[in-house]
Amino acid sequence: MPDNSVTLVGNVTRDPELRFTNTGQPTATFGLAVNRRWQNRQTQEWEEATSFFDVVCWREMAENVSESLTRGARIVVCGRLEQRSWETPDGDRRSKVEVVADEIGPSLRWATAQVTKNERRAPSDGGYRGGGRQAPPRNDEPPSGGAGYGYDEEPF
Repeated sequence: MPDNSVTLVGNVTRDPELRFTNTGQPTATFGLAVNRRWQNRQTQEWEEATSFFDVVCWREMAENVSESLTRGARIVVCGRLEQRSWETPDGDRRSKVEVVADEIGPSLRWATAQVTKNERRAPSDGGYRGGGRQAPPRNDEPPSGGAGYGYDEEPF
């Protein structure tokens, strides 16, 4: 089975923008710049290239990202690539490839970080931390008795 996973290390180019879907599900988007540097073997000069990516986060991660990240922060993003298509009001077709984040963390190569674990809240307690909206049903939980963590279990 082909695997569509990507890990990127780069700098946040714009502060995360937190929005909510019509059903109240949080989503956050931000930009990520990934630099690459190499030495040209013919000229012995150092060359650079920068790639820019749009990153999308959902649910609790979206809220955590919007509260934690700011422009310039160096982070590690693990996720998958997804292509999204739409039609403009003029009738033109557009598409883009985005990184849908599964995990995000600070890069500790040139910095330190202090991690604060959030209190887990059930939908009956007011849903997501931000705004007290009702959480939509999760379709990514393992079936009963299945392997892996359920969302009501602590991973550590």
